[in-house]
Amino acid sequence: MGRIKIPVGCSSFPDIRQNGYYFIDKSGLIKELLKTEGTQVTLITRPRRFGKTLVMSMLSAFFDIRRDSREWFEGLSVTEDQELCEKWRNQYPVVTLSFKSVDGLNFSNAYAQMAAVISRAYQEHLYLMDSEAVNPYEKEVFDRLASKKGTQEEVENSLLSLTKMLAAHYGRQVILLIDEYDVPLAKASEKGYYTEMLAVVKGVMQVIKDNESLKFAVLTGCLRIAKESIFTGTNNFVSDTISDTRLNEYFGFTQSEVDRLLWDTGLASHEAEIKKWYDGYHFGDFDVYCPWDVMNHVKNLLIDPTTKPVSYWKNSSDNGIVRSFIDYSGDTITRRFETLLSGGCVLQKLTDDLSYEKLHSSEENLWSVLYFTGYLTGSRESGIEKGLPEGCMALVIPNEEVREIFETTIKKWFEESAQKWDRNLLFASVWSGEEEELTLQMTRLLRKTISYFDYKEDFYHAFFAGIFAGAGYVVESNKEHGEGRSDITVQDYAGDRAAVFEVKYSKSAEDLRKDCEEAVFQIDDRMYAEEFQDDYARVVCYGVSFYKKRCLVRLKK
Repeated sequence: MGRIKIPVGCSSFPDIRQNGYYFIDKSGLIKELLKTEGTQVTLITRPRRFGKTLVMSMLSAFFDIRRDSREWFEGLSVTEDQELCEKWRNQYPVVTLSFKSVDGLNFSNAYAQMAAVISRAYQEHLYLMDSEAVNPYEKEVFDRLASKKGTQEEVENSLLSLTKMLAAHYGRQVILLIDEYDVPLAKASEKGYYTEMLAVVKGVMQVIKDNESLKFAVLTGCLRIAKESIFTGTNNFVSDTISDTRLNEYFGFTQSEVDRLLWDTGLASHEAEIKKWYDGYHFGDFDVYCPWDVMNHVKNLLIDPTTKPVSYWKNSSDNGIVRSFIDYSGDTITRRFETLLSGGCVLQKLTDDLSYEKLHSSEENLWSVLYFTGYLTGSRESGIEKGLPEGCMALVIPNEEVREIFETTIKKWFEESAQKWDRNLLFASVWSGEEEELTLQMTRLLRKTISYFDYKEDFYHAFFAGIFAGAGYVVESNKEHGEGRSDITVQDYAGDRAAVFEVKYSKSAEDLRKDCEEAVFQIDDRMYAEEFQDDYARVVCYGVSFYKKRCLVRLKK
């Protein structure tokens, strides 16, 4: 078996094919798109890192009249249809651009990024400056936009102008490919300049409305932003989301594709761990893996076969939508989160008619965004999907990677939030030995948390760490003390005092008292507090028992 080159971080179809990188054939998408030749605009929404950019590069390579891409497509499924290839391959002028870099702390910075994207698109067609089919006035505008000196009005009309000039030059209509069309609005919503950026995006998108120079357009993004009227007035518009089935096999890896990859790379023994961590997405009738994760993990396994699965998807974004959802959460959302994290599902009505500006205007919007951006997926459990109300779905966490994203985000949220909560009564009751008040305060804070370990040991240890974080205390967990291992110690150097906690996890509410007494006995029996006696003027010891979000605290007398 020759050395297999895995293309991680490369989204250029020509580069992958020219350099002999491993490529999972998605060229069938071309034939599928051309089945509906009358569709002028196709919007494809998928979560990030599901191959949208690579697919757009492939489409550009196939259609672009300036290229000869026969060699790149050799052996791929689309070439089985020779008639289609003769009619469409390298037969049309193509405008390709991506808005994924359009970001900024304010509108001015983000607008400059948008102008730069437009500039690069124009610079790819500088030959139009010498075209006799382009009049002098158009060339003046072309020069300004290519050099990033165009007015805002010219930027908003830029793609419409470019397609008209290309159509005039070549004597045939233009194919338009826009990748990550919604990133400017997503970033604008986060940074507070949404209204200004929306006006620019709506202006740029004039290119897809009643444009006689346009053969067809394909747009990709994470969400269909319908409420802003970006697509209103667009003729023959089709939206393909993860709820549909038509194009889903072309975004993400199917089981057979992953099986082939693992066989080709000699990594079939890792099938179970890859499935557990990166599979689980149910798009329409297709079950798919996240391709970014699979390729990253396979590449690392080829370097070191002992590599353990990690969250590659998490590291490719800030996962801000999860944090914003948690910040928004009330009691109902908190309980539903806990159901998801314990392996259950939540039934929820979804909508694809969304707006970045109003994501937090309703709970329905929030759950819909988590679904369409890949943080949740529809359940395939037998019977669950049957009998659901129209528009409703049984949502689950797709795999271990996304579960870890939720867990780490929730843990960070609690640590930051706990520092803002009033913990003075809790701290005072710890040092004064008021066990009843401490029970009350611990329960109060416990009910503010989101359980991400189904109330297992790790959850309560993280809960303790979060309570005392940022308050000037030294918190240690499971450190050796005396003749055993106490669960939590809190040391207050400045106050010349320390607290020792032994934690028990009760199987029922009825067991709380018994388990709490056992914890107190264990502190005494194993002398957990002995080493602190010489270092601190006061050492207090507590037995604590938990059952879900109930707790009982007893002071060792």
